[in-house]
Amino acid sequence: MTEAIQLLVGTRKGAWIYRSDAKRRTWQVQGPMFLGSIVNHLVLDPRDGKTLLMAASTGHLGPTIFRSTDGGANWAEATTPPAFPKSDDPKARSVDHSFWLEPGHASEPGVWWAGVSPPGLFESRDGGATWASVSGFNDHPNYWDWCPPEAGTPDGALLNQVVIDPRDAAHMYVATSSGGVFESTDRAATWRPLNQNVRCDFLPDPYPEFGQDAHYIALSPTNPDRLWQQNHCGIYRLDRPGERWERIGDAMPRDVGDIGFTVVPHPRFADTAWVWPMDGTDVWPRTSPGGRPAAYRTRDGGQSWERQDKGLPPEQAWITVKRQAFCGDRCEPMGLYFGATNGEIWMSEEGEGWRQIAAHLPEIYSVVAAPIA
Repeated sequence: MTEAIQLLVGTRKGAWIYRSDAKRRTWQVQGPMFLGSIVNHLVLDPRDGKTLLMAASTGHLGPTIFRSTDGGANWAEATTPPAFPKSDDPKARSVDHSFWLEPGHASEPGVWWAGVSPPGLFESRDGGATWASVSGFNDHPNYWDWCPPEAGTPDGALLNQVVIDPRDAAHMYVATSSGGVFESTDRAATWRPLNQNVRCDFLPDPYPEFGQDAHYIALSPTNPDRLWQQNHCGIYRLDRPGERWERIGDAMPRDVGDIGFTVVPHPRFADTAWVWPMDGTDVWPRTSPGGRPAAYRTRDGGQSWERQDKGLPPEQAWITVKRQAFCGDRCEPMGLYFGATNGEIWMSEEGEGWRQIAAHLPEIYSVVAAPIA
């Protein structure tokens, strides 16, 4: 059954919320909120269905986190936003921006995790009001090898994702733009690289223990032992307890390639997932290959892929979809949503046909789908 959905949209110049009817056919908009501020991520807490957290960079407050409990009508700034401890060390870090917000495990109400740039992990235990540095990662003896200052994206190196095993609050993964994927089995106290067989074209050793740029990782909702990864150098899948990733992007059409920012698994079928390819050749223009945007779906764990572009511009659409801007809901049929760099939002049922929800927004950084309570 379908249900009313809200899309939480972060952009280069503010945030918006789009709310649908029960059939997801008509949408009402709320916003802009924090117009002119960079909003990297806007997330609803699924444990209470009402708490919203926003990772924002404002002109006067700098990088911070805001919290709302009334659907975004009113916001309060975190009293202690994510910040590295002060130090006289010449290598001391300063948070440039918070990038990723992750609600804690279902058994830990009020707990949130945040990933920041330069790469760092932070935890809140009071619903996002105060944040503390997670020493197990941020002060790890290998931190500067995993997260060298010179590595990362044009906007700075990132800890760009936090993923928690729904079966075990102590089992966590993080993705970084400078060291790849890391795993903890003791609730972030210790970490180890998890990058076997992930190619790293830009390093002398193409298969290092760490150094990869993990654009995005996702657990299969029906099989948390399956991880999907969209990497700087391809699409991968890992089935635990295995340690070796498989490059399933080799099955993508050669003229499209397997470079992109994000991957979305199906909520009910463990072998089904979607990616959104971009042009990663030569100077990395980060546009749809050939100016022809499309999602690609696998229904056999990555052995084959099918193009899904019905309803999208057939050509001359030089857009891309950033790592937080492609998502799905848990309805039947599943709704897929993407926000493009040209300010458009599109949706589809299972990718079978796309229709536009919104246009003329600022460059879209993130789209998160959540049910309306």
